[in-house]
Amino acid sequence: MAIIKQENILKVLAGFNPWWKTGAVAPAFLKSYKRISYYETLEKISHTTIRRNVILSGARRVGKTTIIYQVIDNLLKQGVAPEQIVFISLDHPILKLSSMDAILECYHENIHPDKDVYYFFDEIQYAADWPGWLKIIYDTQPESKVIATGSASPALVKGSTESGAGRWSVIQVPTLSFYEYCSLIGISITNLPKNLLLSQLLSMTQAERTNIMLKLESLRLHFNRYLLVGGFPELALAEDDFFAQQIMREDIVDKVLKRDLPALYNIRNPLELERIFLYLCNVSSEIVSYDSIAKELNGVSRPTVENYVRYLESANLIYISNPVHIEGKKILKSKPKIYIADAAIRNAVLMNDDLLTNAAEMGKIVETTIYKHVKTFCYRKATSVGYYRAAGSEKEIDVVAEYPANKDILIEVKYREQAPISNNDAICTLAGKAELGIIITKRQDDYGVHDTPDGKQLLRIPAYAFCYLLSLAEKNNIASF
Repeated sequence: MAIIKQENILKVLAGFNPWWKTGAVAPAFLKSYKRISYYETLEKISHTTIRRNVILSGARRVGKTTIIYQVIDNLLKQGVAPEQIVFISLDHPILKLSSMDAILECYHENIHPDKDVYYFFDEIQYAADWPGWLKIIYDTQPESKVIATGSASPALVKGSTESGAGRWSVIQVPTLSFYEYCSLIGISITNLPKNLLLSQLLSMTQAERTNIMLKLESLRLHFNRYLLVGGFPELALAEDDFFAQQIMREDIVDKVLKRDLPALYNIRNPLELERIFLYLCNVSSEIVSYDSIAKELNGVSRPTVENYVRYLESANLIYISNPVHIEGKKILKSKPKIYIADAAIRNAVLMNDDLLTNAAEMGKIVETTIYKHVKTFCYRKATSVGYYRAAGSEKEIDVVAEYPANKDILIEVKYREQAPISNNDAICTLAGKAELGIIITKRQDDYGVHDTPDGKQLLRIPAYAFCYLLSLAEKNNIASF
């Protein structure tokens, strides 16, 4: 006998799908700004010759559900019948206790008997055997489309690969880029050269570069707030930054560490997971050793550390940056760098009052932000991002985007008042093996060209200008730096 009666399921579904009665999505659910991932989702499900369903993967509060509502609004305005669109939140207590079979049977028996449907599944990882059900829908309902969201990337990718090879596209929804943040709060920069590439700044005169930097200079103060709370749409619009950080701790970190991950991975001691995450917040942007973490956190074994780091990555709370080789020497084994997925998460967890005045902390925050922007930009180009460290030395390049045929992008973060680069720094000695070298600076007047001894030119650019221009290029679907 079913635990939950069909009338209870129907009541929940009706609450999630008010357009069955009104014919429209409530304006409060739509928001005025559309993420880049929204347009990518529409492109995938609207393709006329290739049938692809979509899974949106990203951390809590990045706007995955908002994207779903915006897609539903688009479908309704195109004339799709309201009853052909069903939104199912699998995180709801009633639906968690119901089988997928019971939920779909309830919908088709009471709302829409035909099988030409737009299914929207929110937090799909909570459904038992969800990959199997998605495969059944795909194979037996050729006119139906599925858009799902989830907060555990590897579980989603693994499930969609095993049961949906050739049927599914997993779209990453990162936290807001600096360009998206500025657009969200109503800041726009006009009269920039169309489709401007960062690499084009090198071939300009200093006067031409100055003209662009003057247009971008107003972004500098907005960048400081972006570093504090700006990665999450709802919190970016909040008027109380202290309260926004409190909400971030409670809703993004606490729920993921104490509820989502323990439930998904059968974690018996969430406190160990929390301790490891706090440790990683402190060392974000640094090279880490799993053995060292286990030693410093007494009572936690190395295998546990390694597993929990992987779980945190799956929840989109951290990035793992692996070492890359530039000089042609294969890296046999080396330690990763760990980045918190958004500097705002780190700031909310650590609750440091002096972040904007502490040079060491700001260095970590900005490098974390630079890495996220590069990682997000390169994700859609199927390009890996890591770091470089010379064997047997301390020479390092903070961020390396790996492109084939010596087209790598080298990025060194020097976020300080004086940001000198010596001729012996790795970014100088290896510039000739790369397509582009970039030095990230702090001051708004610290931009231009740095000439290396072998005649290669490196671009110096303030962090706020780099983040804005790179994420603007991402929005414009530009393929290269």
